[in-house]
Amino acid sequence: MKRRYFSCLLTAAAVAAAPSATAQETVKVGVLHSLSGTMAISETSLRDVLLFTFDEINKAGGVMGKMIEPVVVDGASNWPLFAEKAKQLLEQDKVAVTFGCWTSVSRKSVLPVFEEKGGLLFYPVQYEGEEMSPNIIYTAEAVNQQATPAVDYMLAQGKKKFYLIGSDYVYPQTTNLVLLEYLLSKGVPLENIGGGFKKDDAGKIISAGKYTPFGHTDYQQIIAEIKQFTAGGKACVINTLNGDTNVPFFKEYAAAGLTSETCPVVSFSISEDEFRGLPAKQLVGQLGCWTYFQSIKSPENKKFTDAFFKWVQTTEVPGIVKEGRVTCSPMVLSYNGVYLWKKAVEKAGSFDVPGVVAALEGGIEFIGPGGKVVSQKNHHVTKNVYIGETRADGQFKILKEFKQVYGEPFLKGTFKAKAPAKAPAKAKK
Repeated sequence: MKRRYFSCLLTAAAVAAAPSATAQETVKVGVLHSLSGTMAISETSLRDVLLFTFDEINKAGGVMGKMIEPVVVDGASNWPLFAEKAKQLLEQDKVAVTFGCWTSVSRKSVLPVFEEKGGLLFYPVQYEGEEMSPNIIYTAEAVNQQATPAVDYMLAQGKKKFYLIGSDYVYPQTTNLVLLEYLLSKGVPLENIGGGFKKDDAGKIISAGKYTPFGHTDYQQIIAEIKQFTAGGKACVINTLNGDTNVPFFKEYAAAGLTSETCPVVSFSISEDEFRGLPAKQLVGQLGCWTYFQSIKSPENKKFTDAFFKWVQTTEVPGIVKEGRVTCSPMVLSYNGVYLWKKAVEKAGSFDVPGVVAALEGGIEFIGPGGKVVSQKNHHVTKNVYIGETRADGQFKILKEFKQVYGEPFLKGTFKAKAPAKAPAKAKK
């Protein structure tokens, strides 16, 4: 008994001594995503790809000789909880950087924490812009890297009417106000923009589009309205619904007999990953606009997808779904973000946030699975933009590519309304 007790004391002493030695050999990195709740359908895959990326970097020697030690926390689709978890990562875990958030409301919840504590967050998911924090690097698609290129494409396809629908929070609401200005600047009349409007006392439009809460399931009335809106033809839907509420929306859409031929839907929050839970065969021809598709043919993308799928099958991390895995733009923007951070740390020669941010502001390049990305002084990232059409297997056929689009976060108020073109007068007989 005494020998066993003495042995336990030695073990305890060794464990107590280990953290200081380990701290010199590792760098803690935060992962802050929803692993439960309505947003888990999207965010769990970002946790997975981050863990894969850390393993890939560690196998190649780490970052400045230090192994990445991930600290994973669950925001649980609870926006105030995101702020609490961010505070935990910075104060208790002392992470050098955090990769996380999906919704803009979760990002805005943690933003003051990162600014107050001097932390650094890489944010990887398409968003509404109108923000530039000194403590956030937005690898995400800005509005001009997703929403406006999608509208340009639909206009080029002859679409005249645009129905706006989204989830009831800041990203869809702000994006649709920008799109309202953009559509008016392209000569689309107000009556051809569906979903409804709200005005302030002065008559100014302060909200454009139809909005439903997270987790909403009853889309029968809205789909009926969309069907009526599309009756004259040349109409499309601009979809900023987020999370698992897309499932009942598209099921009702298909049940109503709407198709990509009669009324195509271009979605900004549905990637290959979300299509795993949607009736993809019923949605062939629907459109997406992202800065990456799994179907991109390049050596970098093949290397990335092969390595990720192999990692998924061989990892022993609990809770990793192994069947039916795909890659998507938010996953790749997470992957790119880790490598941009790594290169910035190496350029700065330090993990300290000010030096890393200065390196990123100076322009760091990385050839990722979606092509070259370059960090910008305004904390956004230059990257390629792709329009894709859904196939029966849930993948996208790439229809158009916009090369090296500079991320512009501040677009609201920059587009001036243009009078719709008048029909030519009929010649008098």
